[in-house]
Amino acid sequence: MARQEAKKDVVIVGLGWTGSIMGIELAQEGLEIVALERGRDQHTVPEFKYPNQIDELKYGVRFKNMQHPAQQTVTVRRNLDETALPYRNMGSFLPANGVGGAGTHWNGHTWRPQEVEFHLRSYIRDRWGEQIIPEDMTIADYPVSYAELEPFFTQFDKVAGISGYAGNLNGQIREGGNPFEAPRSEDYPMPPHPATYDSAKFGEAARALGYHPFTMPAGIASTAYTNPYGMQMGPCNFCGFCERYGCYQYSKASPQTAILDALKRYPNFSYRTHAEVLRVEKSADGKTATGVTYFDEATQEEVFQPADIVIMSSYQLNNVHLMLVSGIGQPYDPATGEGVTGKNYAYQITGGTTLFFKDEIFNPFVGHGANATVIDDFGMNQNDFGALGFIGGSYLFSGTFNGQPIRSMPLPTGTAAWGAAWKEGIGEWYGHSMTIATHGSVMSYRTHSLDLDPTYTDRHGRPLMRMTYDWNDNELNMEAYLTGQIEKFVDFLKPDAVARGHKLPGAHYDVRPYQSTHNTGGHIMSETPDTGVVNKFSQVWGMHNVFACGAGNFVQNTQYNPTGLVGALAYHTAHAIRTQYLSNPRPLV
Repeated sequence: MARQEAKKDVVIVGLGWTGSIMGIELAQEGLEIVALERGRDQHTVPEFKYPNQIDELKYGVRFKNMQHPAQQTVTVRRNLDETALPYRNMGSFLPANGVGGAGTHWNGHTWRPQEVEFHLRSYIRDRWGEQIIPEDMTIADYPVSYAELEPFFTQFDKVAGISGYAGNLNGQIREGGNPFEAPRSEDYPMPPHPATYDSAKFGEAARALGYHPFTMPAGIASTAYTNPYGMQMGPCNFCGFCERYGCYQYSKASPQTAILDALKRYPNFSYRTHAEVLRVEKSADGKTATGVTYFDEATQEEVFQPADIVIMSSYQLNNVHLMLVSGIGQPYDPATGEGVTGKNYAYQITGGTTLFFKDEIFNPFVGHGANATVIDDFGMNQNDFGALGFIGGSYLFSGTFNGQPIRSMPLPTGTAAWGAAWKEGIGEWYGHSMTIATHGSVMSYRTHSLDLDPTYTDRHGRPLMRMTYDWNDNELNMEAYLTGQIEKFVDFLKPDAVARGHKLPGAHYDVRPYQSTHNTGGHIMSETPDTGVVNKFSQVWGMHNVFACGAGNFVQNTQYNPTGLVGALAYHTAHAIRTQYLSNPRPLV
């Protein structure tokens, strides 16, 4: 029989970005809150202190800050006819493990989706007609608009401390910003970062080619800054250790630098680490949750934590798995198209071309996670889907994120892969290259889904979650088009050598190389309970006291990195609970 803890008003599953946001916003209401985190406790000091954290082998290669397959993994197949096999070595995506979640090891790219991405199906229908949408593509409109979310994007920008320059400020297009972005009510809290040589070189070429370059919006402090919770950030020193690392400089936006120390001051908030939530417990009629059961690593026993409100704020894959094993929502069946939980899984499509210059030195060790000049001229609202033959968009960018020698050693095509010739190539080319990359949207499809695996189980005896995913012609056609646009830069810049790393037509999804940790969908938002798992306020259909936050809410994946939308949706949800739900617990409309 499980041990039972004292009842709380709110239990939060996972203490990353969304868990921290929900925690501090609801703590301000005086609610008794406990957060449960599967991994270790993590602070800027001592866990991320200098120089311990900048250990490329430990953190960049061996993934010390990540979730490991022995703790939790998925099985993967490309289509419904394949037998899924476990994802045993971290590669394609890297979920986090510990307090702060993926917000501790991300790069800091912080975007707002374009307005059309919130009503994508209607946008296509009204402009080209629905006949251009492939039959198996299950894209839909969000039940919430950009205009409704704009104040919450602004709130997240201020809390996270985003550096940038608005290109569309209250409808006014400003030179130097992104002219294709959705209108912002306020400029970024901090100015943009200075450009490194490669990003400046790309920007000059982009202007010469008639494009509209701007500095990438970054969750990296460019100046000293204090956020609305009183948390202080220090200016980045371009150390080049952002992705896969905690920030020792208090510069990178993370739950640690932006929220957690303020949240811990509330006497009505507490958290427990090494507490893996196994299932959400439901009332006898199944219409509400009574709390959660978790596994206490210290005592090696199951514990029941009763609560009036359950906030699911774990990583997207873990949220969906927890829903499936808890019987929340009808499981999605890709063969019939029926059900909702696990529906519309999506990922991100990326590629890049590296240009080598014998006589130019780029100093790759100087950089940060969101250091780039960007063009959005091939974004969702700029592409003619009918003429181009695909639905989607992408930004192109160039900049130095790091120069770490083990995992960031680009070499021209044809260079030996080992031995003396490989060493000679490194000596000749290290520090003499720049990369122009794509970062594109991925649509949702009928067969792209998440369900429970019929064969494999985790250490607790629960079925592993099964991922069914492959690249579709739509996204591969978009990548081929974008590769052609990069070739214009290659022709203009005239490098001495080139290495191309794009997905070619006919390519299949490969879990081995890292691509992005931008897993989305599975508990998508919807106007009605028969088409999704949660409503516009991230409230689970049919279980009004359960709220699910994170990228699992995405109806299809945007062309941008997900954190900005994840943060805005979390603040939107917190606001709805504070202003509508607490005074009258019910399904929100």
